[in-house]
Amino acid sequence: MKNENLFDVIIVGGSYAGLSAAMSLGRSLRKVLIIDSGKPCNRQTPHSHNFLTQDGKAPAEISEIGKEQVKKYETITFFDGLATEGTKTENGFRIKTESGDEFEAQKLIFATGITDDVPYIKGFNECWGISLIHCPYCHGYEFRNKKTAIIANSDRAFHLASLVKNLTDDLVILTRGKSDFSDEQIEKLSQNNIPVIETEINEMIHENGNITSLVLADGSILYPEAVYGAFHFKQHSDIPGSLGCEFTEHGHLIIDQKQTTTVSGIYACGDNSCMMRSVANAVYTGNFTGAMVNMELANEVF
Repeated sequence: MKNENLFDVIIVGGSYAGLSAAMSLGRSLRKVLIIDSGKPCNRQTPHSHNFLTQDGKAPAEISEIGKEQVKKYETITFFDGLATEGTKTENGFRIKTESGDEFEAQKLIFATGITDDVPYIKGFNECWGISLIHCPYCHGYEFRNKKTAIIANSDRAFHLASLVKNLTDDLVILTRGKSDFSDEQIEKLSQNNIPVIETEINEMIHENGNITSLVLADGSILYPEAVYGAFHFKQHSDIPGSLGCEFTEHGHLIIDQKQTTTVSGIYACGDNSCMMRSVANAVYTGNFTGAMVNMELANEVF
C-alpha cells in the first residue's frame, strides 16, 4: 500500500456530518481521507431550515461553504467516488471504491446517511423535498396554516399528526390501505378532527415539485398544499453491515456515547445513526465524532 493511500482516518460520506468530523480531525493534524459520491439525500430540497446562522440557505450552498473551509486544513484529502467495499486489516481497515482505488486507515467514520424507501406514486419523486417533506422542524414553518396531508400509517402517522397539528388545523391522514391505529389513537385523531382516508394514491399533480392535488384510486381528488411522508428507510451504504456493525430495530447503526459502533475502530454520525434528521444535528454529531476519534488515536500512543 502506497504511503499516500494510508491515513489516520477514512470518512465515508462527505456531506454535513462527514465534513464536520473532518474539520475536528484536521484541526488536530490528523491525516484524513473523505470519500464522497456527491449525492446527499436533500439535494432536491430548495432551502434548509432550523440551523442557526444558515436558516433558509440552499443545502448545496451550506455544503459548499463547509467543503471550502475543510479544504484549508492541509492534512485532509478529498476523493470523489463511491466506497463499495470495506475489509478489516492487521492495523485497521481498507476501503475500496467503485473505481478500484483502495485506501487504508486506522479508524473509519461512516457519515453515509440513509435512503428513504418511498412508495411508487406518479409525481412523488418530483415533489420529494420540495412540497412533499419528512420533517416539521425542517420545513413545517414554511407550510404553516396550509391545507396539509400526511402519508403514513400506524405510529408513524400518529406521531407526525401530533406535531403537524400545531402548525395547521386543516389536516388529513392518508394510509394508502387499511389503517392500523389503536383504539386510543383513533379516539385522539377524532378529538383533533383529523380524518383518516384509506384509499390508495394514484398520482401527485404538481408544478415544478409544488403539489396542487392528489388523485386517489377511487377518482376523488384532494387539494393539499403540503404533504408529509413518514416511510421506512435503509442504510445508504452496506459496508458497515459487511464489517459486522449492528443495527437498532429501526435500522440505525448502534452507537455508544462516543459514537463508536459495535465494531471497535468504526464510528458513525449523522442520519445513519440518529433519529433526528437535520443539518444542524448532522454537523453536531460529526463534530463530536471527530473529537472522539482524535482522542482515541491520541490515547493509543500517549
